[in-house]
Amino acid sequence: MATVKAPVYLAGAGAVTAAGLNARQTLAAIRAGLSAFNEIVVEPFPATQIAARVPTTWKLRKTDGEWLVNMAVRAIMEALRSGPFAAAATALVISPPESFRSHPAFATVPFVDFLPAVMLGCGGSFHPASIAVDGGAAASVSLLERASDLFSRPGVEQIILGGVDSFLNDVDLDRLRQSGRLKSSDGAQGLVPGEAAAFVRLTSAPEGNGAVDPAVVNIGVAREEDSVLSDRFSQGRAMLSALRAAVASNGPKESDISFVVSNSNGERHRALEQLVVHPRFYRTLRELTPTAYPAMTVGEVGAAAGALALMLAADGMRQNYAPGSAAMLEIASETGLRTAAVVAGMRRR
Repeated sequence: MATVKAPVYLAGAGAVTAAGLNARQTLAAIRAGLSAFNEIVVEPFPATQIAARVPTTWKLRKTDGEWLVNMAVRAIMEALRSGPFAAAATALVISPPESFRSHPAFATVPFVDFLPAVMLGCGGSFHPASIAVDGGAAASVSLLERASDLFSRPGVEQIILGGVDSFLNDVDLDRLRQSGRLKSSDGAQGLVPGEAAAFVRLTSAPEGNGAVDPAVVNIGVAREEDSVLSDRFSQGRAMLSALRAAVASNGPKESDISFVVSNSNGERHRALEQLVVHPRFYRTLRELTPTAYPAMTVGEVGAAAGALALMLAADGMRQNYAPGSAAMLEIASETGLRTAAVVAGMRRR
């Protein structure tokens, strides 16, 4: 259970994905329904795997840790440049890969050193309230509950929130292959491993002169016992609880939701969870519930998926291509954390 004390405005964004090296390119690719999937060679050679790999020079990939830091720095700096405030007035909330995965990046940049490494790469001194959070895509979005507390800290004018991740490493590919979770010629219901950094810039008040100011107005958080890592299929109890909490207080209700943004990645486990949850929550009669799946374009991007969903919902409202002015974000992490967030287009008077 969680709530947002006051609307948190989505004022800017930055991204690096297989579909684009900035937020604008990435959003355009998702909107157009493009795919950034290609076959890559993996171990044991000469096996191949469908993947969404960011096109870049090898010089930025000398180690897994350096690569994640480089992606994060590029996306954060793009988000920072979208607003008028300096790094010193910015609280950075960053989600690296979930620790249970033993990501090879942590061999060169341990989790405790990840935030300082990113700050150093950005060349600026961020606000001392900056934190790194473990828990994947749903974890960073769940911290929107604490946004009001962060904004109340002296000197915090904005928050840059998001994550960075890559499944294109031997450790993740091997565990996903052994558990039959990869999309392949032998299994259509599997994930396409990807990599990305995605961050949104949050403010406590609207910026600019746009007719619509997208804002997160409420969230719900719960933990699923039967996660994809367990030997049982999810009954959707946690996601249903999170969705109900997200509409329990002030703001849009279930009947007001006009579209959904989900980080579902094509796996059977998530598809079955949605199949159980949606009829229980979306009870208002609808001919269609438009749903955006960024993973169809950029693959499974782990800790970056939450901010990517926020980015897409906000851009759709701001650019007037969304099917309505109230979105529900359904974000899940591998370890079972579930976060639902209501994003509403706040119209100026």
